[in-house]
Amino acid sequence: MQRRLRLETNPTVFVSSVLVIAMFLIVGVVATPTLGRVFETVQSTIAATLDWYYVLVVSGFLVFVVWLGASRFGRLRLGGEEERPRYRYLTWFAMLFTAGMGIGLVFWSVAEPLSHLADPPMAEAGSPGAAREAMQFTFFHWGLHAWAVYVVVGLSLAYFAYRHDLPLTVRSALYPLLGERIHGRWGDLVDVFAVFGTMFGVATSLGFGILQVNAGLASLGLLEQSTAMQLVLIAAVTAAAIVSLLLGLDKGILRLSLTNLGVGTALMLFVLAAGPTVFVLRSFVEQVGVYAQQLPSMMFWTDARADSGWQEGWTIFYWGWWMSWSPFVGMFIARVSRGRTVREFVFGVLLVPVALTFLWMAIFGNSALAIDGATGGQLADAVAEDPAVALFELLGQLPLTSVTTVLAILLVATYFVTSSDSASLVIDLLTSGGNVDPPKRQRVFWAVLEGAVAGVLLAAGAGGLEALQTAAITTALPFSLIMILACVGLVRALYVDERGQPLSRAVLLDDGHDVVPQSHGRESPVRDRVQGSP
Repeated sequence: MQRRLRLETNPTVFVSSVLVIAMFLIVGVVATPTLGRVFETVQSTIAATLDWYYVLVVSGFLVFVVWLGASRFGRLRLGGEEERPRYRYLTWFAMLFTAGMGIGLVFWSVAEPLSHLADPPMAEAGSPGAAREAMQFTFFHWGLHAWAVYVVVGLSLAYFAYRHDLPLTVRSALYPLLGERIHGRWGDLVDVFAVFGTMFGVATSLGFGILQVNAGLASLGLLEQSTAMQLVLIAAVTAAAIVSLLLGLDKGILRLSLTNLGVGTALMLFVLAAGPTVFVLRSFVEQVGVYAQQLPSMMFWTDARADSGWQEGWTIFYWGWWMSWSPFVGMFIARVSRGRTVREFVFGVLLVPVALTFLWMAIFGNSALAIDGATGGQLADAVAEDPAVALFELLGQLPLTSVTTVLAILLVATYFVTSSDSASLVIDLLTSGGNVDPPKRQRVFWAVLEGAVAGVLLAAGAGGLEALQTAAITTALPFSLIMILACVGLVRALYVDERGQPLSRAVLLDDGHDVVPQSHGRESPVRDRVQGSP
């Protein structure tokens, strides 16, 4: 059948992934209320019993990548020793930023600070202390932790693919632990989990994007806000994503990434100039300092004594979202980072996008807090009813509302396209065994499926948000275990690489004893197998 359809896939990974996702879609269509109740039960169970695990593991990833980037392994190059990066810094950073944050950043930059203002974790609601906590936790959720998760996956993939000729799939990160078994059932299982994480992580972001596009069009009086209209919008923007992916990486994703960066920068500078400029700049400097000062205590905070449930709805959701999103972002970052050193990869991915994220959040978040105070809580009340309207409520308080609203809708729509396009590329890599140039019809198939999953998630939950959050938290749980094993495998491989030995299972399982001849080159006996298990 694969030959008749002219597909180039790993049949086990492809068929398993499609069947499970298809079953989810069928249940979502024929038993939507039941699926909604299942989502609610799963989310409450995980958040109530495993919140400590999510906090510990994500903070552990941050400590790990900082150590790795600062260590002597940082000088190793992801590729040949003479190899240099394909993309310049500006282009590289633009692609990192748009792939790593995108829709979520636009959706939550106003909604999250105002939500924390009305319902802070510790301070009194609406007080100056609540305003400080609002930005403190917003920075925390969107800061170093998120990008550390991406670094773990991206660096593991890039290292084994470009230094040891392994397939560019998640299974390759476990080669030091599984050896040649990564080409069999264990490797297939790892890639299937990565497909699920990518599919539901991306669908979560696409769902947020469509909620916001619908809210923006409704604010202009063009469309009503409804689930039916959101499904129509998903179909329309998915069609645009298909056009983009057919153009390819350089003509499609790259150009849209640069467009996103330009439109986003213009909107950000306008809000800074038209809003309370001095207040925003003062607050930004102060909040970066507070983040740096409070990070050590915040990163291991579990709300154990108060047990208010606040952390379950925010921090645990974000940590789950970043982990479920990490196969997609990690593989995309690896794809565009060949030729970088380990140190350049770690600190470039960790610091530059975080700085841009903090600037964006400070401008939009602090502007919203200031205007909310001046209008007697008008913005916070609107966000409490529907977080999707937050950005447009802010723009409604500034000049040129119609123009900036159109720009914001365009920004979210293009982020949707780049996210869907990039995710289709990544899932296709996973299901084709690392084939970097499979038939484009396969990517079109995955783009359509991503839109369908986002639509079912929106239809299944109250307002869509609960289902989106549950999908992120749930799919992150099994993949977090794979990430921990990837960290162990990467360290073991780096020590072997440092000794100049070829990467082989015999060396790694011998606890450092030389059981193969020494090699001072970078040769590896591993070869790419793109058509599945032997």
